[in-house]
Amino acid sequence: MKQLRGIHHITAITSDAKRIYDFYTNVLGIRLVKKNVNQDDINTYHLFFADDKGSPGTDMTFFDFKNIPQHVQGTNDISRSTFRVKDDESLNYWLKRFDHYDVKHSDIKHLFNKKFILFEDFDQQQYALVSDENNHGVAPGEPWYKGPVPNEFAIIGLGPVFLTVQSLSLMDTALTSLLHMTKISQEDDFHLYEMHTGGNGAEVIVEEKTDAPQAQQGYGGVHHVAFRVNDLEELYWWQDHFDTKNLRNSGYVDRFYFKSLYIRLYPNILFELATDGPGFIDDQESYEILGETLTLPPHLRHHQQHVEDTLKPFDSVRSNKVYEKEYFK
Repeated sequence: MKQLRGIHHITAITSDAKRIYDFYTNVLGIRLVKKNVNQDDINTYHLFFADDKGSPGTDMTFFDFKNIPQHVQGTNDISRSTFRVKDDESLNYWLKRFDHYDVKHSDIKHLFNKKFILFEDFDQQQYALVSDENNHGVAPGEPWYKGPVPNEFAIIGLGPVFLTVQSLSLMDTALTSLLHMTKISQEDDFHLYEMHTGGNGAEVIVEEKTDAPQAQQGYGGVHHVAFRVNDLEELYWWQDHFDTKNLRNSGYVDRFYFKSLYIRLYPNILFELATDGPGFIDDQESYEILGETLTLPPHLRHHQQHVEDTLKPFDSVRSNKVYEKEYFK
């Protein structure tokens, strides 16, 4: 029986590609590693923010679909994305940083013996920072070494993803019986599941809300969450696993930067399985200039001129800039 390896990436929707670039670059200090397009809608940006090298498990991505409403919070939703920082001291730094940049945030909160800070962006996208102080399991990524956040306090990957559901029993079946996760703890209405070696990089936190309205997808919400598989062989194993249970899925999808499979095991929530490689350092961009040009996977490159004419451009060149590391008293 195969196990998923952790969180691979989370894909959300933004109202403004340039504003989310500015927020992630200048406030969160997370590196843009690919400025791309939605491969199913080339009139839409797909921006990939990750650690210094674009490692799997560190990647928060955004679409900027046109003419869609704002996300409506509710139940049956991927309700919160989280980011890992090294320790509790880092959370204290981020309280000051958020105050400095007028980011709406909570005080430090506690859940499952973890310390969190809840915060949101200009679209009211829901996030949290989680401390790795007592964390074990999936290793973190690396800081963006040339970014504005001091390396010792920097965001170093994705933490647990929060799901809000109306039926805990149905989601429990999806996570345990079908995705082979293990339920390890419960605290009030929150239920903690983990994959493989566990830890902040391999956890799902499910909150049961039976009386909340149905969430509605839009900007400021999450589109899907992806879980890690080692390679194409493992991905095909999962496809066979779903097929033998007569569970409808996308089958193999080549996203060039990784190979994927998509499936809905619970109403309104889309899961993806994605391979760790090959990654974002490719024939178009070296490590030094990741995310600085508008790049396309090979099968879409003949659309380059159309894409450049259609998408509103913004400057993402940083290799010619020096970011001072910011400390706050």
